[in-house]
Amino acid sequence: MGQDSTGREDQQGLSRRRFLGAATTSAAAAGVTVAGCLSRGREPGSVVMTAASDVAGIMHSEGNDPSIQQALWDAGLDENIRVEIQTVVSDSASRMQTAQSALEAGRAPPDIHMMDSGWTVPFILRNQTVNLSERLPGETLQYVNDNYLEASLETARHPQSGELYALPMFPDLGFTLYRKDLIEDAGHDTSNWGTDPPSWEEFATAVRDARDQADLNYGYTTQAAAYEGLSCCTFNEVMTSWGGAYYGGANNLFTAGERPITVNEQPVIDAIRMMRSFIEGQEGNTLDKYAQICPSPIVQWTEQESLSPFSNGEAVSNRNWSYAIAETGTEDAFGENLGVMTRPYAVSQEEAEYQGTGGTTAALGGWNLAVSPYSDRQEEALQVLEAFANRNVMLTVFELGGFLPPNLDLVAEADPSDVGPVARYGDVVQSASENAIARPATDLWPEQSALIYQEVNAAYRGTKTPESAMSDLANELEQSESEVQTNGN
Repeated sequence: MGQDSTGREDQQGLSRRRFLGAATTSAAAAGVTVAGCLSRGREPGSVVMTAASDVAGIMHSEGNDPSIQQALWDAGLDENIRVEIQTVVSDSASRMQTAQSALEAGRAPPDIHMMDSGWTVPFILRNQTVNLSERLPGETLQYVNDNYLEASLETARHPQSGELYALPMFPDLGFTLYRKDLIEDAGHDTSNWGTDPPSWEEFATAVRDARDQADLNYGYTTQAAAYEGLSCCTFNEVMTSWGGAYYGGANNLFTAGERPITVNEQPVIDAIRMMRSFIEGQEGNTLDKYAQICPSPIVQWTEQESLSPFSNGEAVSNRNWSYAIAETGTEDAFGENLGVMTRPYAVSQEEAEYQGTGGTTAALGGWNLAVSPYSDRQEEALQVLEAFANRNVMLTVFELGGFLPPNLDLVAEADPSDVGPVARYGDVVQSASENAIARPATDLWPEQSALIYQEVNAAYRGTKTPESAMSDLANELEQSESEVQTNGN
């Protein structure tokens, strides 16, 4: 998933599910052991990396089963170097606090921190990651800079120097999943939706009609709880698709202190009003012409809560990450009746005022690998990162875990029988990468994210009007930005 991996389950056949289920369980237990033994010494050549159980479960294997570790060795990593996983929770905010505690204390291992793309930059700005532009081989850096998704690289570079301080392990992108069969049975043509998504109005009408004809409980499910996923991703997508922005456009995402605050402008307010229409229908603080398609509990839902009704056949559409495609696109689930696209939109890019807004969008998520400057095994850790920047390693991670490769060209090259349903939607993945919108990943983002999701969620629930919520938010963000100028950061 983009901002955490709760609920990810590999779906590439029964044998692989059994393998990964057992591997995840054993790896999680092993990870606890590693974490508990860090202060009591470790094997020579071991490199400790943080990861949640979804990655831990595919790092090592028993017997001849495939694993990331074997792929790293096959890519040229010294066979004396073994990656050990320090298992951490999947929740992104908790993982950030864990990394922050270790790095502020100058504690290592971990030698490699797996960092959310949304909060890597603050660690870079605090000099808490190793400069890879100075330490990785030139040919590796050239491959990364020439082939990796640029939006992911921006989350791993120093905002001023442009040097690379972390290596994207996998990106994630927001997708709109929908039942093609149900929508077309209701009389709507979805043949071009994959690469040319409809307007929000057209989408809402089609979802309502399909829900009603199929007599389903839900139309469209998404994530709207007061948590990071709302501010970084789902609201970011909706707002951007209306031409709105937090800070006046994509060119202001990675610098704080002197950027405009634009959350109280009309496109942002209209985006909230549309979501209110989806939740409440035509009551208060809504927009005309937008059908009621969302269940009211979405204001408390994160990824898995929103996916379950869709995967259970009770909803027409769901907004989620690539793992949801792997889960619902198998022949055992919806197969080719699963449609996938980026977000519908309200205004075109040409109509939008700010650069990088308008048109279809996909929130950027994913995880980066950063070497701790306090590690006494930096050379070994750097060799691990160099091996991760190998196409066969990326394909192995894609095949075993369903994680998109940072070189998205590999998606089109992959065989669906190896990597699962995601490969069937290679053109949509490419479109998502071209229309990706990152969160404003500055040192202020953790604080500002909380301000945003609290106010947006209040407006969604109707405890504040969209105008008052965004006015309050603008004042709070102005104060946050002014503190940067005052402190000279």
